Amino acid sequence: MGAGPLSARVAGLCDEVGPRLGAATGTQVSGVRRRLDEPLRVAIAGRLKAGKSTLVNALIGRRVAPTEVGECTRIVTQFRYGTADRVDVVRRDGSRLSLPLDDAGMIPQRLGVPRAQISYVDVTLTSDHLRDLTVLDTPGLASTNTSVSAGARRFLFEAATAPFDDNIDDDSAGAIAGAEAIVYVFTQSVRDDDVAALEAFRSVSARLASNPINSLGLFNKVDKLVGGAADPWPVAGPLATDQTGVLRRVVSEVVPIVGLLAETTEAGRLTAADCEALRTMARLPAGERAVLLASVDLFTSRDCPVPREQRERLLRLLDLYGIGFAIAQFAAQPQLASGDLVRLLFQASGFPRLRNTLDQAFRWRTDAIKAGWGLSTLEKLASHAPRPEDRELLRDAIEQVLQQPEYHRLRLLEVAQLVSSGSVELPEPMEQELTRLALSTDPRWILSLPAAAPEQLARAALEAATRWRVYAVAGASPAQSRVAQVAHRGFFLLSQRVRAEGSPR
Repeated sequence: MGAGPLSARVAGLCDEVGPRLGAATGTQVSGVRRRLDEPLRVAIAGRLKAGKSTLVNALIGRRVAPTEVGECTRIVTQFRYGTADRVDVVRRDGSRLSLPLDDAGMIPQRLGVPRAQISYVDVTLTSDHLRDLTVLDTPGLASTNTSVSAGARRFLFEAATAPFDDNIDDDSAGAIAGAEAIVYVFTQSVRDDDVAALEAFRSVSARLASNPINSLGLFNKVDKLVGGAADPWPVAGPLATDQTGVLRRVVSEVVPIVGLLAETTEAGRLTAADCEALRTMARLPAGERAVLLASVDLFTSRDCPVPREQRERLLRLLDLYGIGFAIAQFAAQPQLASGDLVRLLFQASGFPRLRNTLDQAFRWRTDAIKAGWGLSTLEKLASHAPRPEDRELLRDAIEQVLQQPEYHRLRLLEVAQLVSSGSVELPEPMEQELTRLALSTDPRWILSLPAAAPEQLARAALEAATRWRVYAVAGASPAQSRVAQVAHRGFFLLSQRVRAEGSPR
């Protein structure tokens, strides 16, 4: 994914002013410039045994991250695209120990460096899934309280300071420069301490730009809601909607998923032999199939044409819900091809919706997120630059960028974050309208007019601008008024764009 127009302009600012700054400030600006060219960084957070590493494997499209609790799962691991598969254990002094993947193609369980000396593990893979997304797998939050693990806390602290530390090499500085978005994984119903845990994770670093706008809740293992091979989705869908309401101040949406099915299908783990075993069980009488699928013990202990070892493997790959789903597909369509079964299982995992949500919620928003991060970081550098001329140069350059109309979108993102986090209260319809305006450039979606002509859209945008202007001057608090003024200008600019283009983007 190439740099978008907003982040490209911030990168141009860095290129323009960097050579004119003092050595120390210039080095820091160079760190910001490098970061703007990198893929969006998404941190996967959550409690122990929530299924974070399973999700990471599904996102990568390969089973590389160990899913059993071990040395690797207690250390931050970064997965990024590379021209060769490689595992680097990065020590706290910046030095690296390179390791091969193990015989199963996974990160070795033993890393060869004392845990206290490890900063993080840097994994480069040839997976195309990582070309525009870097994934950070974080240690599980403590199960008995809301504290962030020491490893995650250390990593995130370093993430906050790395771009400005001359003692860290360029690769390390780029690798530990934090995350622009976060996926918080949980299971079963949301608890108050889940909310507290997410807030604790976010609080450890100003560089972790997680807030309701670019945070996503992942409701994992929904197949466990009903047990056995029963269909969980009639329960999971409404429950996820309820959880979105509970978590609305900390995540933008809650997506339900069966992570194990996602990992198995995306990582290509289901073999032809596995499919034939499932097809064999589908030929059994319906009553016998029902008994087999009643529990794990019955599935593995009953007499069956499929050997026990094969059934145990299927449980590891699909669990009872996935097995029952697959058998039902073969029973209904005996000639179903193995590839078609895998596609059906992929759909049944809920993962396509997660992919789509990530694309909508994070990836297409990368440009604004990165540009906002870059400008806010440059503003902080301007405040702390040792030379007065450097401070003045940076502030003037930032102000010139912010005066451009297209950069009003960053102001919209900023105020939408204030509102969605509850820092500024707005009536719910206005909050939803502001969020749509901040998160999209599609006027039909922003204005909830899916079939409108350009003239109608321009008129509706102008009416919205007027409505927000009236709210700003009549009855709004000072904080609400500031938000409303930004929204007013955003809708006014939208109306101008629609008229100029003659059709929506």
